[in-house]
Amino acid sequence: LEHTSGIPSFTDAPGADDDGSGVAVVLECARAMAGTDWNHTLVFIAFTGEEQSLLGSTHWAELAETAELRVGGVLANDMVGNTLAADGTRVDGHLRVFSEGVGVGGDEASARRLAAIGGENDSPSRQWARFVREAAVRHVPELEARLVFRRDRFLRGGDHIPFNEAGFAAVRLTEAVENYEHQHQIPRVENGVRYGDLPEFVDFAYAAGAARINVAALGEAAAAPEPPREFVIDMRAPGHDTLLRWERRGTEDPAGYRVLWRSTTDPWWTEFRDIPAQTEITLPVSKDDFIFGLQARDGQGHLSPAVTPVPRR
Repeated sequence: LEHTSGIPSFTDAPGADDDGSGVAVVLECARAMAGTDWNHTLVFIAFTGEEQSLLGSTHWAELAETAELRVGGVLANDMVGNTLAADGTRVDGHLRVFSEGVGVGGDEASARRLAAIGGENDSPSRQWARFVREAAVRHVPELEARLVFRRDRFLRGGDHIPFNEAGFAAVRLTEAVENYEHQHQIPRVENGVRYGDLPEFVDFAYAAGAARINVAALGEAAAAPEPPREFVIDMRAPGHDTLLRWERRGTEDPAGYRVLWRSTTDPWWTEFRDIPAQTEITLPVSKDDFIFGLQARDGQGHLSPAVTPVPRR
């Protein structure tokens, strides 16, 4: 029997970073967040069979899709413990957050709509990635959540992908630099080089920072009101203003909303306006030049992940 990387299955194969670090982060997040009442359900999972073609996550994503579960967002922590590059450089100031744009998941009509309005950079996964970054900026300033607008690294994959393919918002959190001598290697010493994914090569302080980013994003999302629904941008006539309309979602009215906008070339939101619990607004900016978003806001300032509008005549 052989592992997918060609390593016989009966050999020692410690996985301290890949993916003991990710499992440790998930367990710590569950411990830290237990005992608190949240507005939304939190699910903490350690999937099996990732190296054998994402078996566990594929099964769970298929179950969620069949049951029509409303999955607000998935954080896949895969290798969040290494900070030492192969050349000896230490990079411990940021964590990468991978997210897909217009992917293969979801329905074809949604993908066509995103392409038609220039929303290729505003898929649910991209909005979820921006939400993670914003939570990290507010609560974990010592560790940057650096956005990478790509589903994953070249020739690699992780447990967020089956959720992307099912149409759910899902991102991958992973270390800033990887050391291939400490991945998928039988522990050994060759030519003075120590191979193997061993605990001695894990930066535990860095992994703790990854856990704090997870808790920040999950806590913000789970405490916030439901995101708005039926968010539309009025396209009945050209003009210099932008009319946005939406419906509240959930059983309780939010305290208000945050309207967001940015240039079509900006990677994240640059402008916002907090408003009361109304259901439309006219902004004195051109709908042709900006991307718009909307978040629900509670009385403590917790914000839902952003949604973007669909054009409506």
